[in-house]
Amino acid sequence: MPALKTRSASAVQTARRPLNSNIAVALTAAIIAFAAPALAHDATPTAARPQGWSYPFSCCSGYDCRAVSQTSISERPEGYVIKGTGEVVAYSDARIKNSPDGEYHWCSVAGANDGKTICLFVPPSSF
Repeated sequence: MPALKTRSASAVQTARRPLNSNIAVALTAAIIAFAAPALAHDATPTAARPQGWSYPFSCCSGYDCRAVSQTSISERPEGYVIKGTGEVVAYSDARIKNSPDGEYHWCSVAGANDGKTICLFVPPSSF
């Protein structure tokens, strides 16, 4: 019968340290994540809004929204057309929001340029 190898108490303790360290790091990260206030990310400041503004949670989870040029969105009788995807968002659609800085901002799934629209912030209509 082969002889059993035994480990000293210090060897066992040393072997456990990495696991305990990983648990401590994971717990610390979880505490920070839950203790920090949940904020959507901010729109880039503009002349109209030098302090910037925050996208609402209903539209953005931190990376879905971005400012887009006027040429990226066109207005047609049926609604706003996202030129990159061809998606039409009707004027009466709840995803249409007033833009606080007077610029277009598009929020798409995962921030993808080919994603479905979550929200579209549009400047006020001119009369």
